[in-house]
Amino acid sequence: MRTIYKPTGAAGEYGDYALNIYTGCPHNCFYCFAPNVLHKDRKEFHTNCEPRDNIVEETAHFLESSKFTDKLVHLCFTCDPYPTGYDSKATREIIKLLKKSGNHVQILTKGDGRRDFDLLDENDWYGITLDGSEGIAPKRAETLLEASQKGIRTWVSFEPVVNANTVLAQIGMVDAFVDKVKIGKLNYHKSDINWKEFGEAAETLCKELGVEYYIKDALRKEMNKGVISD
Repeated sequence: MRTIYKPTGAAGEYGDYALNIYTGCPHNCFYCFAPNVLHKDRKEFHTNCEPRDNIVEETAHFLESSKFTDKLVHLCFTCDPYPTGYDSKATREIIKLLKKSGNHVQILTKGDGRRDFDLLDENDWYGITLDGSEGIAPKRAETLLEASQKGIRTWVSFEPVVNANTVLAQIGMVDAFVDKVKIGKLNYHKSDINWKEFGEAAETLCKELGVEYYIKDALRKEMNKGVISD
């Protein structure tokens, strides 16, 4: 796997560039796509979470040998930059390197990234995942509020949506201190959610609350089913 790369497909809807720091993720989400993408055993992926070999050194070399600057780099797609229960010093070193080279970071985590808020500024994004499976998840929302209070831009990934009603409640919970939300459906797993109804309800709610939002393509397609275009 390359160091900094351009994601494609659905991942490309989240950012132009990305960097994956760890070999696995301890959160053990049932919908995690990473083991399949990386051709890893699912149990091994969720129990073996270490920094990728030489990832800090390779990132430093890439940034020093290229003119890669003034870009927004997403951390991370195939892992969590703050794996709960594991040392995340590698994430801090990566952020330092990216900021030193004039780049910016877009963090997405189910963990706690507050230890690195001192490295971030108004050009960076701190984001959390809320999928509706864990109720309101107040502790995670607290980190988002703290980031916002420090002047860091904030966002929430409501993808994949597991519980529609809970996600709608979560949108209402974070609207006062979030700069944008991205909303996407559950893929490759059965769900009793009416995606058209949910998508329309989520979009209406975001408009009513004045929340900047993005509906991911797969969900937008469900919302557009049966719509006759001119």
